[in-house]
Amino acid sequence: MAEADQDQLLDQSVGERLRVAREAKGLSLDDVARQTRIPVRHLEHIEREEWDALPAITYSVGFARSYANVVELDGAQIGAEVRAQLGGARPGNAAAAPFYEPADPARVPPRSLAIAAAVLAVLLVIGYLVWRSSAVDDGSPADVAITQAEEPAVANQAAPRPAQPAAPAPPPANGPVVLAATEDVWLRIDQAGGGAPLYMGILKAGQTYQVPAGAQSPRIRTARANVLRVSVGGVQVPPLGPPETTISNVSLTAADLAARAQGGGAAPAAPPAATP
Repeated sequence: MAEADQDQLLDQSVGERLRVAREAKGLSLDDVARQTRIPVRHLEHIEREEWDALPAITYSVGFARSYANVVELDGAQIGAEVRAQLGGARPGNAAAAPFYEPADPARVPPRSLAIAAAVLAVLLVIGYLVWRSSAVDDGSPADVAITQAEEPAVANQAAPRPAQPAAPAPPPANGPVVLAATEDVWLRIDQAGGGAPLYMGILKAGQTYQVPAGAQSPRIRTARANVLRVSVGGVQVPPLGPPETTISNVSLTAADLAARAQGGGAAPAAPPAATP
């Protein structure tokens, strides 16, 4: 009987298996969200297998694996099935060789046309070299002498100095801190003393998040600081870290960001605190 139930479970889709396992354990989506820290809307997309609504294949696989572990399914197997379903290669399988469709002979230019084009290109290069050589040889000694006589006068003329651009105004040390995403990016913002994070999840492209004014020493963790535009009081500051590099425990206080903008260094790290 157990084998029949197992076969029936394997015939179901990934989303159905996760939902059935969750209901069998008496858990709600809110319960799973609290244990995995995955937003409920993402869990709903997973159960309905709406993968296009999730940010990327990596997030889809990771979210499904975490969900499966909570409901006591094989997280690694679920993750592999999701990756395969979304077009990723199964572990242990060699990548399939790419298939190229044979070219249509009717669309291939005749060989004589290619040869004629090559000959024409060679003739153009030769003609340009001949013209260049003639133009150089036409210079008379008198012209050369006049040019040499004029060179010192031109060199002695003071070259006008380009106008120096005005230095940008430094950001205020107590203005509101706003994060704007140019691409979808996962981030987590904590504050000193532990507790629930101020923000954790995907900040969609075009969305913004303003750090609460009363946050205690807020700090950020993300792997794509280069797609975040950070401003203090409406003045943009440099990126929080190098591209595609995980940053952690980086201070988001207005004072630290303003000091970093004036100094041009890396964002100061906030004092370490217990992770909730």
